[in-house]
Amino acid sequence: MRTSISRRDFLILTAKGVGAAVISSGLMGCNSSDGDRDVNVRFNHGVASGDPTQTAIILWTRITPEETAAINVAWEIATDAAFMNIVNSGNTLTNQARDYTVKVDAIDLTPGTQYYYRFIANGETTTTGKTKTLPEGAITSAKLAVMSCANYPAGHFNVYKLASQMDDLDAVLHLGDYIYEYPRGGYASDNAAQLNREVLPVGELFTLDDYRTRYGQYRTDVDLQALHAGVPFITVWDDHEVCNDTYKNGAENHNDGEGDFETRKLAALQAYFEWLPIRPIAQDNELEIYRSFQFGDLVDLHMLDTRVLARDKQLDYANYISPSTGAFDADTFAQDISDANRTMLGSEQLQWLQTQLGNSTSTWQLLGQQVLMGSMYLPAAVALTLMTLEQYSELGALAVLARRMQAGDPSLTDAEKAYLAANQNKLTDEVMAQLQLPAVPYNLDAWDGYAVERETILQTAKAYAKNLVVLAGDTHNAWASDLKDANGDHVGVEFATSSVSSPGLEYYLNIPAASAPTYEAGIVGLIENLKYCNLRDRGFMTVTFSADQANAQWHYVDTILSTSFQEVTSRGATALVKTGENRLTLS
Repeated sequence: MRTSISRRDFLILTAKGVGAAVISSGLMGCNSSDGDRDVNVRFNHGVASGDPTQTAIILWTRITPEETAAINVAWEIATDAAFMNIVNSGNTLTNQARDYTVKVDAIDLTPGTQYYYRFIANGETTTTGKTKTLPEGAITSAKLAVMSCANYPAGHFNVYKLASQMDDLDAVLHLGDYIYEYPRGGYASDNAAQLNREVLPVGELFTLDDYRTRYGQYRTDVDLQALHAGVPFITVWDDHEVCNDTYKNGAENHNDGEGDFETRKLAALQAYFEWLPIRPIAQDNELEIYRSFQFGDLVDLHMLDTRVLARDKQLDYANYISPSTGAFDADTFAQDISDANRTMLGSEQLQWLQTQLGNSTSTWQLLGQQVLMGSMYLPAAVALTLMTLEQYSELGALAVLARRMQAGDPSLTDAEKAYLAANQNKLTDEVMAQLQLPAVPYNLDAWDGYAVERETILQTAKAYAKNLVVLAGDTHNAWASDLKDANGDHVGVEFATSSVSSPGLEYYLNIPAASAPTYEAGIVGLIENLKYCNLRDRGFMTVTFSADQANAQWHYVDTILSTSFQEVTSRGATALVKTGENRLTLS
């Protein structure tokens, strides 16, 4: 038993058989007489596949019956869209206890092969899904789509539709926030009513039925269905699959009076395993979802859980600001953030990752995880929202002029002297104190809040001389950073995707479209090792690997407020890293 999982959690989930899949190893009879064959059924939620290996893949669908009953469901897997060459088939029962979801672990398949699949129940047949197994041995390339943060009421899932139009993807990596837990009228719901995208159920998600209903609503979206039907998914959860800013035994959005957090968490995880095509890493274990995938000899993908399993509670800047003076206690903050005992992964997941990195012989080591690993320090005055970015730029420049004047700088122009004289009153003692505060992390929920453990990962990759690429979501904006260790050595790179629909910094900072490039250039200029950011567009990312380079390309849509949209190629970007270099090049 892993110490990061409570015995209570383990026993409850395993007793329920959460997300259990039927093992299918070949051709089996499909005419079972079990179940109620007279009940009318529909397949309202499409089909999906996920967690591919060289010889197996999870297949998923969900029945909507007209009345409560056990339903017999058959499946067929073929090498052709006409199902003339069926290689795997069988049947199983589903019922209300598993929310009428069906998961099949189809095994004994052929590596690197495209398959077609469908489900049949009581005379109804699903749409045909397309999937593929992972390749084995030497391969020349692998292409992955990377996405996160899909908020149903915020707008249409045009990003999913754009990705579904690609015909060369090997898999979709979904890095979390597949759903959001907020009630109707909550976060990012400004346009929900007019878009006919108000959430179900009406209230915040607390119970198993609540989470099931929300997943069901998401999975009626035709663009999400199309992407699931065309490409296998590899997923991890982030916080909103439970509630905002989840950590191992609580969350920012779980408050007094909202019941037992563990009960809520287990309900959320059960619904996740029911509705996502994910395979447990071990039989009857649905709390640990960190796992690895091998794309031939080219890429080893390690999917991490930085959220639910073992994360310590996030630090909060409010605890370091004096309520009487407003002063920031930088010394205590620095001591707490450098605490060697703070963890995001937990000791066993960290040891597992280190072992995977050490044993791998693949060209690229790819970490699929939720939050930004790149160090993103901002001046404390900006990070603590004591000043806006514009105010910091203005007042900082004014303070520089004041220092030059005080030092008797002969190069000061008459215009600079006049400007300083007209604005000197802005440099109050309070402003000067704020300008002199140290740089601090802009996001304590990210790896910057768990810096010692991050350093351990970077040192491990460095020690094994790995080509390290880290993927991230969570922030709703796109980023690309060099990853350096504490010695300043280049150890890897990070590519972070924008969101499917959740608003980003353009919403919080009210950034006009015309001003976005200026803001982005300012942020890149302020943050060491940050090479690229997009602060306002919704989109996703593709990452293509070859023997000599990994290439990330960001794709954006021009709107999520209409189903009529276009890709904004003018805002797209490309970054690459070559083997052995561990540093980014923008193109």
